[in-house]
Amino acid sequence: MTLVVPFDGSLLAEAALVRATEFGNVFDEDVLAVSIIKNGNTDYAREHGWIGQDEEFDLDSIVSELHIQVTDLCPSADFRHKVVGRYAPSGSVAKRLRKVAREEDASMVFLGSENAGHIVSAVGSVGPTVAADDAYDVVIVRDRSPAKIAKLQNASPVKNPKSDFYFPD
Repeated sequence: MTLVVPFDGSLLAEAALVRATEFGNVFDEDVLAVSIIKNGNTDYAREHGWIGQDEEFDLDSIVSELHIQVTDLCPSADFRHKVVGRYAPSGSVAKRLRKVAREEDASMVFLGSENAGHIVSAVGSVGPTVAADDAYDVVIVRDRSPAKIAKLQNASPVKNPKSDFYFPD
């Protein structure tokens, strides 16, 4: 089984990844960070902080930066990205995340979300849809600053990342 973390590079996604890694260490389960990227959508990439105001959309660079961010936080985590259409609605992003969770036989999904657990949710959020699937348990991480991030990085027995596939040369 696998612990899956939807990862967009936000502080809440980082916190969810760290928490999933802590759980993975205790339960001896693999952790998979999954990034869903709207191909060619410069506005979406800027909103997520993947590119600067004057930068062009570059899928390889975005994937590489997200992968580096994941392995810097949790070197033992696996990383995968999926690409959806430029104007894919949040429902398509959530559907893709749910599909990955099912394919990986996820035992838990760790969502970094301010609103996934609330009755009212933002229209643009994928959290409520991913959280609604009953194929896996859901851990909602709302605290942006877990105190153990630096401690976890320093204490990790894995010093080299699992995969260097998306690292730039």
